[in-house]
Parts: sequence; structure tokens; C-alpha cells
Amino acid sequence: MSDWIDVAAESALADGEHVVIEVDGYDVAVFKLEGRFYAIEDVCTHDGAEIASGELDGDEIVCPRHGARFCVKTGQVKCAPAYEDVATFPVRVVDGRLQVAAQN
Repeated sequence: MSDWIDVAAESALADGEHVVIEVDGYDVAVFKLEGRFYAIEDVCTHDGAEIASGELDGDEIVCPRHGARFCVKTGQVKCAPAYEDVATFPVRVVDGRLQVAAQN
């Protein structure tokens, strides 16, 4: 069973915006794309740097350090220099509140 962490009001993020929160000691970036929410670990699997401050290109986040790309929806790596996917976290909306599940 997962513990759900309250993030913000569902209306707090506009499409293309994100917020970074801590979930069980991990930085997690929560994105809103086309009216849906997605959460990925805020770390580039290439060098361990944060990625949420990078440019959002469609449904891909571009690492600001070396240009690796990750799908925000799935965590899948899309181009080198990274070769490993980033972790994803379940997201839900309950009573107008955005929540992210902690990984157990």
C-alpha cells in the first residue's frame, strides 16, 4: 500500500509547468502536460544532476547539463548521453488536490 503525499491544488499548475517535491528522500518533478499530471525522479541518469530545470520539448525534458532527454510521461530515456530510464511515481487527484505516491 502506498502513502500519498499532498503536492498542491490541482489548479496550481498550468500546462507545461512543474513543481519539485521530496518523496521518501527523492526529489520528484511533477509536470502538467495536456491536462494530465506525471511525476518522475528529478535526476539525470547520466550524471546524477537535476533535470527539472531543463527545457520541456513536447513530452520530453532536456537535461540542462548535457542534453539527455527523458519522456516525462514514462521516464524513458530518449537520447544519449543517458542510457537508463528515470523512475516514475504514480499521481492522482483527490478532491481537487494533486498527490504523488511514495514508493514502498
